[in-house]
Amino acid sequence: MRGALKVLAVAALAAPLMSACVIYDSTGGENVSVNVTRSDAPPAEAIREARFADGGLVVRVDSNGCTQASDFEIAVADNTPTEITLRRTKPDLCKALVPDGVELRWTYADLGLEPGAPARILNPLK
Repeated sequence: MRGALKVLAVAALAAPLMSACVIYDSTGGENVSVNVTRSDAPPAEAIREARFADGGLVVRVDSNGCTQASDFEIAVADNTPTEITLRRTKPDLCKALVPDGVELRWTYADLGLEPGAPARILNPLK
């Protein structure tokens, strides 16, 4: 009886870990893109502006006075062009008036990209 309970407990714990697995046989010669997103991932941040300048990505986002680049998770999808999505992981709970938001910067190295590599931002514009 105890053995059966252990097996059930292990299966219950392993099920969520296996839920994002995808098996695909690519012998058919098709180009297939599979995007698996975390169900608990924060939504893509609505941004005011994004541009590539001076060897990196510069993004203007809303801020209450405490927003930093480290408050964001950057997802980089290896497509052509590379697709970048910014998600705010730490809310800005400060109370300053910052009507123009703040500019944040990540270098190509921070993003894991070669300098000048073609890329696009998938975040919605505000």
